Amino acid sequence: MGHMHHFSAGWVSPVLAYAMACVGSALGLRCTVRALAADGRSRRNWLLTASVAIGSGIWTMHFIAMLGFGVTGTPIRYAVLPTLLSLLVAVAVVGAGVFTVGHGSARLRSLLFGGLGTGVGVAAMHYLGMAAMRLHGHVGYDPGLVVLSVVIAVAAATAALWAALSVRGAAGAGIASLVMGLAVTSMHYTGMAAVRIDLAPSRAPLAGATPMEFIFPLTVVLGSFLFLTVAFVALSPTARERAASASAQSLHEAELPISS
Repeated sequence: MGHMHHFSAGWVSPVLAYAMACVGSALGLRCTVRALAADGRSRRNWLLTASVAIGSGIWTMHFIAMLGFGVTGTPIRYAVLPTLLSLLVAVAVVGAGVFTVGHGSARLRSLLFGGLGTGVGVAAMHYLGMAAMRLHGHVGYDPGLVVLSVVIAVAAATAALWAALSVRGAAGAGIASLVMGLAVTSMHYTGMAAVRIDLAPSRAPLAGATPMEFIFPLTVVLGSFLFLTVAFVALSPTARERAASASAQSLHEAELPISS
């Protein structure tokens, strides 16, 4: 069995991974809150933004953590198309869960189904990303730890969506995103603890890209997108602020003298 290193880059990779999970979670939760206060096209756009934020944030967390992953006795490469597919699946399945919450009429049922869909999306992204890994050997999993990782993902997603529906105020939202970031990161390392690698030493070149050739540039792009979107969401007015502005404008117009 190959000896695995999960922190070959020190504590930089897990700390950055946790930070990206928190950023994606915070942005996704705030967008979901904005969506619930809107309707029509505005609600749809906020939910789409939430789906992309949570999905890409979790994907970025996963592969930043994987930058610190290594196996003694074999190089590691990543197949480009399956890696990109894992990102698309994360956004799509998480989106299904978020839209379930955003448009569901029965709150509890929507929350449970939304949490289930979002959690399965998180787990699907993780294991599809692992399927994209290429090395000289065979990758297997401990079934019990795999199930535990999926349970953690579903519980984390359900708790996060509950927070989006229930928590009010910046402090509460911040705590909710920190908790979700911790849960998502825990799910990742639980899934990694399930990995079992049987080496098959070989000098043959591996297909795919190295993490620094492909994963690192893409995580930088997605990370930049998340931080820019955070700034946009923070600066854009809420529905309550827009209503107050419209009311003030109407009052101002009503007070203007009528010209003869």
